[in-house]
Amino acid sequence: MTNPDRITAQIAFLTEADKLKSVLRGTSLCDNSRRENSGEHSWHIALYALILAEHAINPIDINRVIKMLLIHDLVEIDAGDAPIHGNHDPVEQAEKEQRAADRIYNLLPQDQASELRALWDEFEASETNDAVFAKSLDRAQPIVSNLEAGGQSWVDYNVTLEQVNTRVGVKVQRGAPAIWATIKTRVEAWFTQS
Repeated sequence: MTNPDRITAQIAFLTEADKLKSVLRGTSLCDNSRRENSGEHSWHIALYALILAEHAINPIDINRVIKMLLIHDLVEIDAGDAPIHGNHDPVEQAEKEQRAADRIYNLLPQDQASELRALWDEFEASETNDAVFAKSLDRAQPIVSNLEAGGQSWVDYNVTLEQVNTRVGVKVQRGAPAIWATIKTRVEAWFTQS
C-alpha cells in the first residue's frame, strides 16, 4: 500500500536536493565556458565511477560507490563549496557540513535518512574500500577538468604542483593508483609549461 506521507517526504528531499544545482564550484567545465555546479559535479563523478571502477586498487561495490558520489555533496546546499585550494577553515567547514547533513538527510523517511547519512559518514571517514575509491574519484575529476580548461582554478587559486600532489594526488593514489599515474603525467607537464 502506498504511503502518501512517505512520498511527500521523499519529494521534499528531492526538491531540496535540486538546490545543489545552484551551488557553484571553483572548477570550470572542461570547455572552460563557465564554473560547474555541485549537481553537475556529483553526476559527473558518479559517471567516473561507472566507467573507471575496474581501476580501483581494492574490491569495491560499485553501486555503493555511485550512491556515495551522488549524495556526498548535498551538504553544500547549506555549507557551500569549499575548494580544496581555497582559503577556509577546515574545522569550521566540517562543522557546517555536519549540521547540513543532520538537516538534509533527515528530510527523508527514517529508513532512507539512516541509510544515506551512513553512506555520507562513510564517505567522509574514507576508511572502507568503497569510500576510498569514491574519494579518489572526487579528487580526480577536478584535476581532469582543470587540465581540459587550461588550469583554470589552479591559476585562480595560485596552486603549485606540490599542492596538487599533497592535497589531491595522495587521495587519488590511495584508491586508484593507475588513474593517478596517468593523470599525474599530464599535471606535471602542465606545471612545467606554465
